[in-house]
Parts: sequence; C-alpha cells; structure tokens
Amino acid sequence: MVTTTPQEPVYVIGAGPGGLAVAATLRARGVRAVVLEKSGAVGTSWRGHYDRLRLHTTRRLSALPGLRIPRSYGRWVARADLVRYLEAYAEKHELDVVTGVEVHRIEPAEGGGWLLHATGGRRLTGRAVVVATGFNHTPSLPRWPGLDTYGGELIHAREYRNPEPYAGRDVLVVGIGNTGAEIAADLAEGGAARVRIAVRTAPHVLRRTTAGWPAQRSGILVRRLPVGLVDLLGRGLARFASPDLSAYGLPRPTAGLASRVREGAIAVQDVGLVDAIRAGKVEVVAAVEDLDGREVVLADGTRIAPDAVIAATGYRRALEPLVGHLDVLDERGRPVVRGARSPRHAPGLYFTGFTNPISGMLRELAIDAERIARRIARTK
Repeated sequence: MVTTTPQEPVYVIGAGPGGLAVAATLRARGVRAVVLEKSGAVGTSWRGHYDRLRLHTTRRLSALPGLRIPRSYGRWVARADLVRYLEAYAEKHELDVVTGVEVHRIEPAEGGGWLLHATGGRRLTGRAVVVATGFNHTPSLPRWPGLDTYGGELIHAREYRNPEPYAGRDVLVVGIGNTGAEIAADLAEGGAARVRIAVRTAPHVLRRTTAGWPAQRSGILVRRLPVGLVDLLGRGLARFASPDLSAYGLPRPTAGLASRVREGAIAVQDVGLVDAIRAGKVEVVAAVEDLDGREVVLADGTRIAPDAVIAATGYRRALEPLVGHLDVLDERGRPVVRGARSPRHAPGLYFTGFTNPISGMLRELAIDAERIARRIARTK
C-alpha cells in the first residue's frame, strides 16, 4: 500500500541538527515537512557521544535557523546541553517528527517525486527528499589482521562514555582525530595508569582559541580561498596557533591544512591533549598494523599488550543501501552534491551534513537548510 496525502510532503530522513534545521526552514516557508527518525528521539547521535564532549565551534556560530542557543550554555556548548537545545528546537518550530521509522531505500516514484521504503512495509511518497542521516552514522573499524581472533578488550570510540572504567588501566587509543585526541586526554585526566595514542599520519593540531580568537572564525574567513593559498596561510598560522610536538613523537604534518581537509582529515582542536603529551601522561606511538593474540603489533615492530584498546577510527556514511542504486555517491560513498544542489538525474533529492568543513559543521548545516528550503519552496 502506498501512503499519500493531498499535498505530498517533503520527507526529511534523520532528526539530527541537519534534518531539524531543514524541516524548520521548510515550515517557515509554508512547506509541509515530515522528519523520519529511526530511533526514539531527536539528536540520537549526540546523545550517544562521550560525556566530556563539547562543541569545537562557538555557541553563536552553532545555532540553527530560528532559535539561538541559550547564553547560559556557555561559549563551548556541552553535549548534554546541545541535546536539550535540539529538543527545544523541535518543540518551538512544532516539527512533525515521526520516530521509530527507518527508511531502507529511496527510489523515483511513478509520475514524479520519490518513493520511500520504510519500517513495517511502509511505502511513502514525497515531492522531495532530504537525506540528513549524519556524517557519523556507522562506526568504522579497520580490518586489521587478527581482528577476529584478538583476545584483548577492544571497543569503537562510539561506545566510550567516560574514563571511570579505565582507572588504573593501560589503554591504547587508536587514531588522532578530534575524537581520539579528546578521549586520550580524558583518560589521562581521569586516572588511567597509562595512555598511548597510535598515530598513522600526524594531524594539524590547533588551539581552539588564540588570544581570544576562535579557530572557527579563521576557518570561516578562508573557507572559499584556493587550497594552495590556505595551505600557505596555515603554515604561517602554525607558528602561533599550532604547538610543536616533534620532540614527543608527533611532528608537524607535511601536507597543508586545506589539503588535509580536502582529503577528509579535519584539524584537531586541542582541548587537553597537548598538555597531556608534554606532561608524559599520553605517549605517542606508531600506527597499529595487526593484532596477534592479546598483543597489538605497531608499524615500527613494537608489540604491546594494553588492557584495553579504544578505536577512534571514524565512521562511514553508510548511504549505499539507501541511495547507492541511484548513482549519486562517489567512490568513497559520499554524495556527489550537497545542500541545495540535486544530482541532474535525481531532481528533488538533497543531502545535508555529509562534510566536515573547517568553518564548522553546525554553521554549514544552517546555511544548507536555508538554501534547500528556498529551492524546494520555489518548485512547489
């Protein structure tokens, strides 16, 4: 059975910040939008992050359209406060959020629009679809040799909450993106006996603020500049905003800041890792090559046997089951377009939240939402 309405709605898949922002901006333009969320609440991804997490972008530059983030939340908004903000956002804008419904597949509908195959055999038709399932959708774990038979304790960073279970223990964190860096600092401050962080490629490490100036504002200023120019500016900025940790086994990266971002590697904003490394509370070690019994073999041949391994090895967008058959993904599984642009052969299909820009993801989600809503409102 196909479920229709007199005026087919726009379906927004995902009730995270991106999906809620699009729904609110559509509603403000008189366009009916229905948000489909597979879990039981808005902001599920944020609810599951580790306790220590705060936004790396400022409160003022992280608000979604139509509602400021309360000043009482501070300049760097805590994870729990962001969840409260998202709940308040959905309520203020009276958004039509349907929870417990997962969309499995999207395909063109007969006569135009889109057909969504969802939980319980539902088949929903919409005039347009906005995919906002999130940048951090499905935890990704490298297929290290020996992974299936590894006898030690190993979790993905998605499962990490706080350092309490690791007090007095030897912990290896794998990966030095923002998540790995922050978890390592959290463990060092939280009583772990030994903390090591395995690094394959040295990242750009920036101070969150320099003389009161947030790194995010610098990211906004250079957002549209040529990659080569941003790389050049970044090398100069590094002298003032990027600590030199070469003596501790973490050399400055050889690739430029913007070049790394284009490859998908965002700069690490320091929220404690630098001090922890300098104090000897976090040791930098080589990348993980394979797992052997209860041992971890590093790229330099060193064998270690930590009590626990936390893999901060990123996420997959996992869009293939949903839209992989529509030829709208690149070789890395990312949408070939984002924001208000639709693939030429898939008009009315939009994606938001699948990049991690240096100007701040929440800021870009807000901009995307306005653009998508304008485009959809013009085509009604």
